[in-house]
Amino acid sequence: MTRLGFTQADERFREEVRKFFATSLTDELRRARRFMTSVYCDRDTGMEWQRILLEKGWLVPSWPQEYGGTGWTLTQRYIFNCERARANPPPVSPMGIGMLGPALIGCGTVEQRAFYLPRMLTGEDFWCQGYSEPQAGSDLASLQTTAMTDGDDYIVTGTKIWTTHAHYANRMFCLVRTGQFERPQQGVTFLLLDMTAPGVSTRPIRFFSGDYEQSQVFFDGVRVPRANTVGEEHRGWSVTKYLLEFERGGGSAAPGLLEAIAAVRSLGDTASALPAEAAFAARLDAIDTEVQALEMTELRCLAETERVGSPGPASSMLKIKSTELSQRITEVAVEAAAYYGLPHQPEAIEARGSAPFVGPEVALTTSPFYFNNRAASIYGGSNEIQRNIIAKAVLGL
Repeated sequence: MTRLGFTQADERFREEVRKFFATSLTDELRRARRFMTSVYCDRDTGMEWQRILLEKGWLVPSWPQEYGGTGWTLTQRYIFNCERARANPPPVSPMGIGMLGPALIGCGTVEQRAFYLPRMLTGEDFWCQGYSEPQAGSDLASLQTTAMTDGDDYIVTGTKIWTTHAHYANRMFCLVRTGQFERPQQGVTFLLLDMTAPGVSTRPIRFFSGDYEQSQVFFDGVRVPRANTVGEEHRGWSVTKYLLEFERGGGSAAPGLLEAIAAVRSLGDTASALPAEAAFAARLDAIDTEVQALEMTELRCLAETERVGSPGPASSMLKIKSTELSQRITEVAVEAAAYYGLPHQPEAIEARGSAPFVGPEVALTTSPFYFNNRAASIYGGSNEIQRNIIAKAVLGL
């Protein structure tokens, strides 16, 4: 009979990882994490934690070792993800190391990898993603930002919107239209752009929580070297699809969701008497069961990624399930917070609890995170689009 379990070496590795998190996470980093109202933290906090991970050599476990990866086994990466979820550190920005990095490793030139990857790791380059436009969100192929050829350069004109951390970034990877063809996916080029170049400007978009997390970005005749193209001109759609597989479902969401469920149970104990109700507990248990099923699927996809290099269309399924489960968890969290989730207190959140506030500290971010998380089923390609991808790529419809 086959027994499922970790080896003694795996358990020693788990203890090493657990000790690292316990000793490396400062009180300030932990507090910053507690007061996050979205999946992103502020740049300074994220970069501090990124530097700690880089110094340890654990910043990009899934990258090839020649570019800074750890060389860990699938099991070790799974253990690391579980312990990271349990320790709940602030996240590092995924735009560079989580999205563009794998895309450059898979589709970039030798020169692009040599120049950008080291700067990505150190944070010298801080990236944002220029995909969505005011009239091109989930229907990304209808984008209209143009790049006209002018010798060895492109002249880029247009706008991008919902650009996370654009006000921090000095670099953007973006999609531009370089030609008109029969299919809208054709004529799209994947371009690396300097956010400090003349003609680039940003306008903030402030959220309900009070955060300034996203911006609209404008390009007014911005000159970009054609050498900054990733992949072939007019064929950036294939690079985009490859990158989106990592954004949508190349990682491990389940361990974090399991920790979120535990946090909701704790929230209920602190803020209300709701968890005493059998129906409330049953709802959380049902979500817990689905998250555990998601975890098994993520492990299978992680194994497939190690074998072929990318998660493939399964990333769409993982994106759907993980975001919808996350939203269900935040819905239950709002119920657990009860009336403590009603006051709008962005000043207390920004001050990380040092300003006066109403109710328990644990409930301060419950409603803002709930509202922010409504976008989870939209960003990265809406879940409706993901179902279309599954229908075509998996079911052959």
